[in-house]
Amino acid sequence: MCLLVLAWQAHPRYRLIVAANRDEFHERPAAPLGKWSDAPEILGGRDLKAGGAWLALDRQRRFGVVTNFRDLQRSAADAPSRGTLIPAYLAQDLSSAQYLAALETTAQAYAGFNLLLSDGRELWYACNRGSRFARRLAPGVYGLSNHFLDTPWPKLARVRGKFEAWLAGAGNAGIEPLLAMLADREPGGPATDGSDGIPDPDLQRALSAPFVLDPRYGTRCSTLVLLEPGGALRVYERRFAPDGGTTGETELTLNDTEWP
Repeated sequence: MCLLVLAWQAHPRYRLIVAANRDEFHERPAAPLGKWSDAPEILGGRDLKAGGAWLALDRQRRFGVVTNFRDLQRSAADAPSRGTLIPAYLAQDLSSAQYLAALETTAQAYAGFNLLLSDGRELWYACNRGSRFARRLAPGVYGLSNHFLDTPWPKLARVRGKFEAWLAGAGNAGIEPLLAMLADREPGGPATDGSDGIPDPDLQRALSAPFVLDPRYGTRCSTLVLLEPGGALRVYERRFAPDGGTTGETELTLNDTEWP
């Protein structure tokens, strides 16, 4: 499971703010936040098994993030990797709306996914498990885990409340409160957060927390993206071991024309 909160044109300084936890099996290899050697226009972490991304940007400050959609449908063995959706978007000179219109024709071939894309002018949400595939989002604050956008799972509601409090202070407290809210390891209440149906009670309890702590599967990294209207960008990633200890950090602060 993954979790993120996002503010789109809802802050006096930043056009886009994203605070996200990526959850994955600890044995699955991943590269840390950085510019891709074989695609230098892309900046993000990278899944080294399938070669895709869960969150990335490009030089033009276009942005994408994907989460899995938890459902009972079994994925086809030959289903394409959902992690390829973001690099494919960033590799093309298409608006978010144009890319999603083209993707809709093949979206059902993928396992369930949620996709948020911004081309700088608009922010779009898409899900291949809903009755409507894609829609443009108005300025505002949004939350996403592994169900539909803004599904009020307890852990997401808890993080969103802290995020909105940070926004109300115009972000003057710095990024540490954002990292602290993502590091919340307190389990939630009853299994109303998508972890129901998981037979292992210990894993079910771990999944009910914003930061998932489990030796097999858990929060691998926390990422912040803060993008100003002119293009100035701050990206921060903190990475974690199976025991929850920090294994590394990367921070990039770029002006409106810089690229790593």
